[in-house]
Amino acid sequence: MNGWLDEAKKKDEMDALKQFRNEFYIGENVYYMDGNSLGLMSRRAEQSVLDVMEDWKRHGIDGWVTGERPWFYMSEKIGEMMAHLTGAAPHEVLATNSTTNNIHQTVRTLYHPTDTRYKIMADDLNFPSDIYALQAVLDDCGHNDGLVKVPSEDGHLLNTETIIGMMDESIALILLPSVLYRSGQVLEMEKITQAAHEKGIIVGFDLCHSIGAVPHHLKEWDVDFAVWCTYKHLNGGPGSVAGLYVHEKHHDKGVSLKGWFGNNKETQFDMNHTFDQAADISQYQVGTPHIFSMAPLLGALEMFREAGMGNIRSKSLELTDFMIAMIEDVLSGYDIDIVTPKGHEERGGHILIGHEKAAGINAALKSKGVIPDFRAPSYVRIAPVALYNSFEDVYHAVMILKEVMDGKLYEEFDNKRGVVA
Repeated sequence: MNGWLDEAKKKDEMDALKQFRNEFYIGENVYYMDGNSLGLMSRRAEQSVLDVMEDWKRHGIDGWVTGERPWFYMSEKIGEMMAHLTGAAPHEVLATNSTTNNIHQTVRTLYHPTDTRYKIMADDLNFPSDIYALQAVLDDCGHNDGLVKVPSEDGHLLNTETIIGMMDESIALILLPSVLYRSGQVLEMEKITQAAHEKGIIVGFDLCHSIGAVPHHLKEWDVDFAVWCTYKHLNGGPGSVAGLYVHEKHHDKGVSLKGWFGNNKETQFDMNHTFDQAADISQYQVGTPHIFSMAPLLGALEMFREAGMGNIRSKSLELTDFMIAMIEDVLSGYDIDIVTPKGHEERGGHILIGHEKAAGINAALKSKGVIPDFRAPSYVRIAPVALYNSFEDVYHAVMILKEVMDGKLYEEFDNKRGVVA
């Protein structure tokens, strides 16, 4: 086993991103492997919250337009900071709302059903909230039978050719995940987008499990829209304001959910009852932005520019390669199934392992300082994050998993999920 530890230490010595680990609050004897659910708090995020609170203390109402971080433009500012993570132009990216609200806003704006073309395509493996939102839109439009879901042959992965094969003249819009939230599979976004556009279909992606872990080229791929949260790999904190991309070719369309902050900023305080829609991505805002829920991002996002998404992706793949290899070696014979694809082009930033006692294994790991998460019915997700996890973290996490399996420590816990999994 020492060979694995020696290799981990060598990799950590050569790690080009190792200095970023010191930016984060990491508990003593804790191996945090749940950054794909909630990223850790960084010192920069903490400081940016304090800075924004100081602006409130110092400027009061004038904080909207004065100081280094005027609140009136903060949604756009953070959008600009996220643009390089999406491969889009700054005026196409915005921090606003929640992911689900952004699905409602974009789909209701870009979905234009006809008598023959009214269906929306999603998939059987998508996150429930996305499906709820799409079904709500269809229900409101009188097309409650219009949701088409791409099936999965094995319950874990989606096939690109199956997706493309289901694109027919009845499909008006497609929303798919960029990375499947359970298995960690990366979809072929460029190929899917090209095929959809050849058939006149609007296509968007949910980037919640890829943003900050996988590079994107949304503008180059001609993706119509994308939504994402900012509290996972982007480390914005619990409930931090979500992100949104809409290709500029759609900015002339009237947004569905019209509100105070979607108005042209130059005329917003004219207080007219006629909506003067902003010309850029700002139009997708609705109400007053949640300043304190955006503030951590001002600090957290700085590190992505400094580290570079190429370096982050490279280390992320190395971390998961190392973890997969260790599991296959030291835990062979324990009926642990590695569900996540092994190919680099097919894998996001986390891995999914299966075992009939997964809920108990997850609880036992937490009791030993390893923090993954459980996914029903019988899976554990493990996400070593490039900015703050080390290869030695991965080594210890796998060795503690071996300890749990050797001693059947999972039997000390109920094999069922908690209220929050």
